Amino acid sequence: MTKPTRRHRKTRIIATLGPASDTREKIEALFRAGVDVFRINMSHGDHASKEAIIAAIREVERSVGRPIAIMADLQGPKLRIGDFKDGSVTLEEGQEFTLDLDSADGDETRVELPHVEIFDALQPGIDLLLDDGKVRIHIDEVGKGSAKGTVVVGGQLSNHKGVNVPNVVLPLAAITPKDRRDLEFALEQKVDWVALSFVQRPEDVAEARKIIAGRAGVLAKIEKPAALTCLQDILEISDAVMVARGDLGVELKVEEVPGMQRRIIRAARDAGKAVVVATQMLESMITSPVPTRAEVSDVANAIHEGTDAIMLSAESAVGDYPAEAVEVMNRVAEQVEQDPSYKQGKIDERLMRHATAEDAITFAARQVARTVDASAIVCFTKSGSTARRASRERPDVAVMALTPNVAIARRLCLVWGLHSVTTRDVTSFEEMVGKSKRMALRHGLAGRGDRIVVTAGVPFGTPGATNVLHIAWVSGDELKNK
Repeated sequence: MTKPTRRHRKTRIIATLGPASDTREKIEALFRAGVDVFRINMSHGDHASKEAIIAAIREVERSVGRPIAIMADLQGPKLRIGDFKDGSVTLEEGQEFTLDLDSADGDETRVELPHVEIFDALQPGIDLLLDDGKVRIHIDEVGKGSAKGTVVVGGQLSNHKGVNVPNVVLPLAAITPKDRRDLEFALEQKVDWVALSFVQRPEDVAEARKIIAGRAGVLAKIEKPAALTCLQDILEISDAVMVARGDLGVELKVEEVPGMQRRIIRAARDAGKAVVVATQMLESMITSPVPTRAEVSDVANAIHEGTDAIMLSAESAVGDYPAEAVEVMNRVAEQVEQDPSYKQGKIDERLMRHATAEDAITFAARQVARTVDASAIVCFTKSGSTARRASRERPDVAVMALTPNVAIARRLCLVWGLHSVTTRDVTSFEEMVGKSKRMALRHGLAGRGDRIVVTAGVPFGTPGATNVLHIAWVSGDELKNK
């Protein structure tokens, strides 16, 4: 049997699969380099190719003997302009330009914008951002199915470039007909997480959550400034959030993005929800075997701020050095987590806690583990909530999450510091203690003479009822005759 792989850092790593990395051999190489969650971008490719990728991930999972999470990232609505007669035009600052519903090819004076919902929401005084903000048009007049504006920032504009409307909640559903087809496919394939794009309000998450019905974790991508105005409500009905800095950075001023990243991470931590930082983390490694110093600092800062996971996009999907990019993230995370300032920051944190037995037990487990110099915290979890609470406390030691549900074990791969293991549930206190010690030994989280801290819920097997904390001494003989 393959020896279970144990990560020596607590921040999780997500890698996007694509042409550069979607074979079974490359997927295993990425896992061994440090990937905990594989992201499948539903914007590209067909279902047959994605089914093959998912099957390859599950083959690797069986080979390495560790749960691996799969995230399906839905495309969401894509707002784009139409075509130009010559493929592109150059817009000059100060000129007039019109966007309308006319499907005729555009020119230097106008172009199609085939989204009636945008015209319903537009008002004079709003700026439209085209091509990731490279072109900016200030709207002066709005008519029925058309909007006339003045070019504020000019440049070349070509066919099908994207459109962003900052500071406006657009009357668009976050889940398109394509997304519904992709979502049903992903759930049939038993993916572990579904990432929702274009989330503007909690209703967008609620719609997806109703369809998913507990079959996967729901991650809301925070990429629209409108979502920031109702962040707490979105967090309440999501299982995790992503700081999607790409679109967020288009619609916000660039200098506002770092502060918003910190705010989202903190809000997610307080809510006890996992948080991912994504977009352009090691962008230069698409074509270079080494990152820039600024990129390394960016990754390190996200870890210092308390993110659960950091994500690679194009770097691992289409880049020339996917495994090397993962290795860099792995090394940076390991180094940061050994930094005294990182450890002190966790000690100084003041999280919002509820007056519940569950929060009290998990907070105490961290304190007890530090006081008795325990080597690990072991928590029994049916739904994953006990393990997520333990992670939220950011203990100094590893947290082993023991669950009888393989889907929960996989889902927990996204969460900071958790070493999830699928095992049969326990039915007695003695069995709980014995299994905790055996599993800690087997997975390298404890050795002879170590102490471990165990949390569980009694009656055993009852989801969300953490009410037991126990200190156990590991003799080293627990694996004999087992």
